[in-house]
Amino acid sequence: MQETFAGPYRRWEKLSDPGKALPYVRLSVLNGCRSQLRRHGRATAGLAAAGLADAALPMVSAESAVLSAEQRRSVLRALRQLSPRQREVLVLRFYLDLPEQEIARIMGLRPGSVRSATHRALRALGQLLEETR
Repeated sequence: MQETFAGPYRRWEKLSDPGKALPYVRLSVLNGCRSQLRRHGRATAGLAAAGLADAALPMVSAESAVLSAEQRRSVLRALRQLSPRQREVLVLRFYLDLPEQEIARIMGLRPGSVRSATHRALRALGQLLEETR
């Protein structure tokens, strides 16, 4: 993550349009997160086979510290069950607090598609959380 931010900073004077640096960094972070999730998925599969999957649940944000440990684990389990696109749209919208236009640009969607994808992802997340109660 640090390298994602440091790259444009080191080459700031060479940027043809510094106004495009933030969208570039956001897309780089998203791609890095996708790669990390793929690696984490392979590692978690090994832990699950050993019966240790819950030990690998990370804390996602400072706000999650407010939630009780069990609530946090339930939400993370439910998020992992969502499709990658649903996870991404929820993280971009509610964790990074990006506007729909920016999410649309990052994910290559139309703004209306972002709204419907967010709605479907929230509904799916709610259903998954209800099932665990």
